[in-house]
Amino acid sequence: MSLFVDFRKRLGDFCLDVCFETSDDVLGLLGASGSGKSMTLKCIAGIERPDEGKIVLDGVTLFDSEKRINLPPQKRNVGYLFQSYALFPNMNVRQNILCGLHSETDKRIKERTLAGILEMTQLQGFEKHRPHELSGGQQQRVALARILVGSPNLLMLDEPFSALDSQLRARLQIEMRELLKAFGKSVLMVTHDRTEAYRLCHQIALVDGGRVLTQKDTKALFADPESREAALMTGCKNITEAEKTGEFELFVPAWGVHLTTALPLREGLTAVGIRAHYFNARTSHNRYPVRFVEMIEEPFENIFQFRYEGQDENSPDLWWHLPKDRMPIEPYEVGIAPQNVLPLYG
Repeated sequence: MSLFVDFRKRLGDFCLDVCFETSDDVLGLLGASGSGKSMTLKCIAGIERPDEGKIVLDGVTLFDSEKRINLPPQKRNVGYLFQSYALFPNMNVRQNILCGLHSETDKRIKERTLAGILEMTQLQGFEKHRPHELSGGQQQRVALARILVGSPNLLMLDEPFSALDSQLRARLQIEMRELLKAFGKSVLMVTHDRTEAYRLCHQIALVDGGRVLTQKDTKALFADPESREAALMTGCKNITEAEKTGEFELFVPAWGVHLTTALPLREGLTAVGIRAHYFNARTSHNRYPVRFVEMIEEPFENIFQFRYEGQDENSPDLWWHLPKDRMPIEPYEVGIAPQNVLPLYG
């Protein structure tokens, strides 16, 4: 299954202009609230109509402004899991799921399909329960079962864990990962949580201000975000201007240090990023004396704020995250492995 999306839609002063492709993968649309992620899903589902462009799913054109094609939602074979789950409160689990099989007239096929989806979503024994009798995680699985029972060609999840507490969220993410593997087709997941995207998505498209900034394999994106915006959106804490001084060397004026990189630097370098977990007191690479300013204690790690000895007094402190069983030792020097220096361009 493949999905091609290239459309534009104006909403007052906001312009949604998105372009991406995916196939048989879980693609995460990662971005802040109001960046256009949910509206993108609504346009793909046919709930909203783009002003212009094209949407093609597995060779079938869902929308084409030039050819005046705009299939109604019920003909797009797209499953859409809303944030609220949208279960019918007066129906039990069995009845809610069977709503996804309303077009199937053969009762034997209905029962066989229902049994299979109940097993897949681990809902056996809950068939007669109504939504208010279920936990948040069980409600989510019922909503997913109602979608999957109709065998959609595309599954779209809009912030599927936003209504759950952190402990339940982590457990259900593991369950969701297995369900998505069993689904085996294209999946789009909207999220503002980079950890959630990292756990569940094979690829990530970063969405900001109505545009897709970049689309990369998840691990490749976090290892090399390439731009300041992508570094910020993937959680990089230490970002500042930098200058290329050699094929594998850059200078950071605000920090007063030269850093060696693992990959050759391209033209157009504008900044450098160092993730807060990337500093290392043991490495000999990119090692400089530092002065510690403050320690912030968290449940499972400590955050150290520090400054290089030659750092510009007007520049902000750097952040270093360390497990609680590891503390900086004197003399205070911090290094960075070359592969952990993130050159940022454009």
